[in-house]
Amino acid sequence: MDVALLYFDGCPNWKTTESLLLDVMGELGVASDKLVLQRVETPEEAAALSFHGSPTVLVDGVDPFADPNAAVGLACRLYPTETGLAGSPSRQQLTQVLRSRKYR
Repeated sequence: MDVALLYFDGCPNWKTTESLLLDVMGELGVASDKLVLQRVETPEEAAALSFHGSPTVLVDGVDPFADPNAAVGLACRLYPTETGLAGSPSRQQLTQVLRSRKYR
């Protein structure tokens, strides 16, 4: 399993997501070196990556939280979680996504 965290420097939420991802990966026995951080620096790069905001989590190249109607660009992203909108997927959401991909 490959996990990437795409972000831009102006977003404060990517650090929270990184920490949650590392915790969940550890709990599931996924090596932390499987997490790749990728900074998105320009609107052109965002468009090329179909970057729907920071933070974006990709698991095996797929954005499991993708909203096809979301704008592409350098913006902070919001996630619908079990407790309302948040700047990061919840621990429960990340666990569910990583667990489902781990055994494929």
